Amino acid sequence: MVRVAPDAFIHLPGLRGRVTPPEQSALRVTDAVLAHWDRRAQELGRPPHWRWTEQALEDSRRTVLGAVDASCDLWVYSYGSLMWDPGVHFDEVRRADLNGFQRRFSYRTIMGRGTPQQPALMLSLEARPGCCQGLAFRIAAARADDETRYLWRREMLRGGYRPLWQPVETPQGPVTALVFAANETHDDHVGELPVDETVAIIARASGVIGSNRAYLEQLAAQLQALAIPDAYVDDLVRRLPG
Repeated sequence: MVRVAPDAFIHLPGLRGRVTPPEQSALRVTDAVLAHWDRRAQELGRPPHWRWTEQALEDSRRTVLGAVDASCDLWVYSYGSLMWDPGVHFDEVRRADLNGFQRRFSYRTIMGRGTPQQPALMLSLEARPGCCQGLAFRIAAARADDETRYLWRREMLRGGYRPLWQPVETPQGPVTALVFAANETHDDHVGELPVDETVAIIARASGVIGSNRAYLEQLAAQLQALAIPDAYVDDLVRRLPG
């Protein structure tokens, strides 16, 4: 009998073609990609300890994943670039609502979409009343160990986030998902800046993987494609200079 692979987009067929395959992702942090980032950091004059060591990343990953049954599939919540470029192999994607958090441009970076002269702002999940609407990706248990290594290098490279297990609501039922929330104790966490200041930074910043503006516009486009309302994101887009 020929086994047919499951359709990962069965619940969201409109997302087909709007999510970067992992083989094409620049954010699937393989050894080669990590070495490239290290060279880039050196060119920018960053110290050798600019990021967490591989041991620190692995210790963090093992601690977090050790809290769940390794024989079960793993759900990962996405609210920013993971929504269009998760960089991992997944078997299913659903709409997902996370209560008690909101997406905000509250994490400063001088790499990727920024420079030391003009840092960029990237999204983080801030604890706020209300609900953040995003996506949840299901990674098969057999793949979870390998795939989370890439994910940890991407999200936890400098410890800028807090990996948490949180309940999320999906149209197909509730699940518990891995959530990368804001690490408010991190040096690069700037919190929610005034809207005009946020817009000014996003409008100017640009780095080796693109502009801060393009990131915001891609986020807004993906939210629109999913019919996900977000007044904060819409307001930032409206205020961008032409």
